[in-house]
Parts: sequence; C-alpha cells; structure tokens
Amino acid sequence: MHLFNLVDFIQLVGYPGMFAVVFLESGVFFGFFLPGASMLFTAGLLASQGFFNIWILIPLLTVAAILGDNVGYWFGAKVGVRLFLRPDSRFFHHEHLERAKVFYDRHGVLAIVLARFVPIVRTFAPIVAGVVRMRYRTFVMYNIIGALLWASGVTFIGYYLGEKVPAVQTYLTPIVILIIIVTCIPLVRQIWKERKAPNSTV
Repeated sequence: MHLFNLVDFIQLVGYPGMFAVVFLESGVFFGFFLPGASMLFTAGLLASQGFFNIWILIPLLTVAAILGDNVGYWFGAKVGVRLFLRPDSRFFHHEHLERAKVFYDRHGVLAIVLARFVPIVRTFAPIVAGVVRMRYRTFVMYNIIGALLWASGVTFIGYYLGEKVPAVQTYLTPIVILIIIVTCIPLVRQIWKERKAPNSTV
C-alpha cells in the first residue's frame, strides 16, 4: 500500500478490517508488519469527515487491541521457552522476539504499556509477558491502560485534528510519515545499541 493508499485501504476494509489489523498487530506474531498508529490516526481523521462513527470506532479498536494482547500473552504462556528455539520462517523472525525481550527486561511491567507505541515490539511484548509468566491480573491491567492510551488516544487525536484543523487531510501523508518516524525512534535506538555492542547477549 502506498503510504500505501492508507485511506483507500481503511475505507475498503471498514470496521471489520480495522478490528482485524489491530487485533493481529497487537499480539499475533505474524501481524508485526501491519500498520498500527498510522492506521489509527487516519481512521480517526476519516471519522471526523463522516466516513466512520467515532463512538463505534474507538471502542471497537480498543477492544481489538486488548484482545490481541491477550492472545499474545496466552500464546507465549503456552509455547513458552520453545518459542525462543523456533527457527526463523516467513512469518516469524527470532530477532523481533529478542528485541521485545530486551525491551521487557528494561522496562518490566511498564513494557506492556510502552510497547504499544513501538512498532514490532508492540506485537511481541505480550508474547514475552506470557513466556516469563507475568501475573495475568497485572498483565490485564497494563494491557487495558496501554490499549486506552494507544488505540483510543491515537484515534481520538486523528479525529480531534480533523475536527479542528481546516483541510488537515491535505497534510495526511507528512503526518503519517512523522508518526512512523517518531514511533520507530525507540526501535532504531535499540538496534543501534545492539550494533555498538556486538558481543553482548540478549
């Protein structure tokens, strides 16, 4: 998709498609490549233009984020350490899991909230939480907080700007690019640190 014709894609898939994207990207390991914050923002912007109902959109995407993380947690809990021994495949990249593990080790339970804003790590953090057997009640609490801040928050920001800024849709491409750059900064920093210390283990 052309920035990927993100608007056309969202309008094509509608509510069910957006629910599926958020659900898969939130904790199903082969969903790591799907659009996250950029889709949420754009969906909110489209809602401000009357394409979607914001009072349906926000709860729907928030529930999708919560359920996706739960699937990731239980997948990690069931598969456990065997997941770290799994070879790379077309839909599974071991390095993504390792980076999520480093992120989790660095931030603890807060990683469940913070990871929402980091591409790729967002998908694998709940899996790692399941692998290390984070207390489920604690996981659910942070999962809900993260979903509210990310799914609800980013979608509402798109909606708010669409309501308040005249012709904001004409700036959609640079806004989406900025969102991608900002959310990728923590991931790039982590990769850079790993390359600076090639002999370190994760």
